Amino acid sequence: MVRFRSREGMMRRNNSAGALCVLAACAVLLLVGRLSAQQGGPAWASDEKPIYDRIKGLRALPDDQRASGTKSLAIQIRALSNSPNKVLLAEGLASLSTEGDPGADTLQEVASTLARALVEHPVPVREGKPSEPYMELAALVRYEHVDVTLDNPQFAEALRAIDAAHVTREQTDFKLADLNGTSWELRGLRGKVVLVNFWATWCPPCRKEMPDLDTLYQRFKAQGFEVVGITDEDASTVATFIGAGHVSYPILLDPGGKVGELYQVPGIPMSFVYDRDGKLVAEAMDMRTEGQFLKMLARAGLQ
Repeated sequence: MVRFRSREGMMRRNNSAGALCVLAACAVLLLVGRLSAQQGGPAWASDEKPIYDRIKGLRALPDDQRASGTKSLAIQIRALSNSPNKVLLAEGLASLSTEGDPGADTLQEVASTLARALVEHPVPVREGKPSEPYMELAALVRYEHVDVTLDNPQFAEALRAIDAAHVTREQTDFKLADLNGTSWELRGLRGKVVLVNFWATWCPPCRKEMPDLDTLYQRFKAQGFEVVGITDEDASTVATFIGAGHVSYPILLDPGGKVGELYQVPGIPMSFVYDRDGKLVAEAMDMRTEGQFLKMLARAGLQ
C-alpha cells in the first residue's frame, strides 16, 4: 500500500490542481524520510543495512518469490540485536507485506516481528494519537486477521480507532460524478453488491490490481455487481489513463479528496464491499488478487 503520511512529509497537496502529489511511490521510503529527519541521517548497524536494502527491493521480486522473501526478512528482523531501528524496519516491512496474497503464515511472521519490536522499543504517542507502528499492527490484526497480543494502550486505542472507522464507513454515503458527468450515489446502489475502490494513476499497487477488478466486474455485473473506483486526481489525468483501456467500470472523481477523508483512507489502494442491503461486509487495506477479491465478494453472497 502507498500510505499517506503527511506528518512525515510524504504527501503534499498541489493547490492549483487539487490533486495529491505523493513524493514517494514506494511506501518503504517512509524509512528514508523518518531517518533523514534524525540528526546525522540514517545510521544502520552492519546487520541492519542489508535488511533495509532487501526491503527496498521487495517490489522488484517476482510474485512467486515475494512471500518467501517477506517471511525471511521478518525472521531476520526479529533476530536483530535490541535496537530502535528494529521498529523502523518492521514497520517498513509491514507496510509492503499486504500487497497481494503473501499467505497467512507470512503475515503472521510480519505481525509478530512488529509486535516484538514494539515491546522492546515502545514508540511515543504522536499528537495525542497512537503512533504509526501501532496503527500498522492494528490494521494487520483487523484486516488480515493475524493473532497478536500486545499489552500497550496505544495498540488498544489503534484497534478501537479502526473499529470506529468501520462503523463510519458502513453508515456513510457519497455522491460523486464520473468522467461523463453522471452522478453516482452509494445509497442509490442498494440492491447491488458494491465494491468501492480508492486508487490513483500514480499508485503501482492500484494499477496492478485493476485488471483483476475489471475481470470480476465483467463476470458478475449481470448479477447486480458494481465496482466504483474513486480518485481525487484531476479529470484530464484520469481520462488519459482510462482512455488507454485499463478498466471498464465507472471511475468517480473526488475533488479535494473529501470522500477519501470521510472514509478515513490512510493510503491506497483500499477497497470496501457492501452487500445488497448496504452492509459493509469486507475491507481490504491494500492491493488484492482476483482470488482475494472473490473471497470478499463471497461475504456479500456473490459467487
